[in-house]
Parts: sequence; structure tokens; C-alpha cells
Amino acid sequence: MADNKSSVVPPQYDVNAKWDACLDLSVRRFVYSSLAGAFGGLLLFRSPVTRWASVAFGAGLGLGSAYTECSQLFGGSPAKLAVPQVSETPASQDGQD
Repeated sequence: MADNKSSVVPPQYDVNAKWDACLDLSVRRFVYSSLAGAFGGLLLFRSPVTRWASVAFGAGLGLGSAYTECSQLFGGSPAKLAVPQVSETPASQDGQD
């Protein structure tokens, strides 16, 4: 029999395992955060509209956190906002001397 160890893919290049982990993480976080939003909405709100909004907010938080972690898993990072550069020179005042 041929040696099967030569066909083993290193973990950093195994895209199928990364997709499996990402899908598992996304589904879990979506379900758990939706349930937490439903429970919080049940306790805090009376209107069905605000309860559904609470569920949607929780689902969005779960999917957003799963997206962030999955992008780090695939080696990239989510887009970061640029920090505005502030100059330390005072602003010039026209016409005042």
C-alpha cells in the first residue's frame, strides 16, 4: 500500500475544515443570539414589533461576530476604519491681528 501521509493537507491550507468551522460558528451564534434576543424581548417589551426587533438585533449581533471571527480564521481581517489625523498647529484666524 502507498503511504497516505503525503496527501495530508496542513491545517492552515485546509479550506474545507475552515468552511466547516465557519459554518458551525455562524449557525451557533445566530441561533444563540436570536434566542437571547427573544428572551430579552419577552422580558422587556410588550409590543410584538419591538419583540421581533429584539430578535433581529440579536441575530445581527450573532452574525456580525461570526463574520469577524470567520474572516480572522481565513487569514484576513475585517475592514478597519482609518483614524483621522489631527494636526497640532492652531487654526489660522483670517482678519484678526
